[in-house]
Amino acid sequence: MTTLQIRIEDDLKKQATVICNELGLDLSTAVRLFFKKMVLVGGIPFDMKVSESTKNDILEIDNSKNTSNSIGVSEMSLEEMSEEIRLARLEKREK
Repeated sequence: MTTLQIRIEDDLKKQATVICNELGLDLSTAVRLFFKKMVLVGGIPFDMKVSESTKNDILEIDNSKNTSNSIGVSEMSLEEMSEEIRLARLEKREK
């Protein structure tokens, strides 16, 4: 047997303890039950979904990464990006 230490917010622990007490469990037993169910089902034993807006945000970030990779921006240092911005601003003013 091994020991597992986790960090959670005080309020979350208090709320979970109340529920466990109502069910006649302690937190350690509840966590063991969670792990056993996770092994039994081969994954997290409840649905884990993100909202549509989060999906869209993830796609947007992914597209931005692909774009920056394709134009070489992802390999630039912050100083290089700042210089590119400075030059673009100068060019815009000259027009």
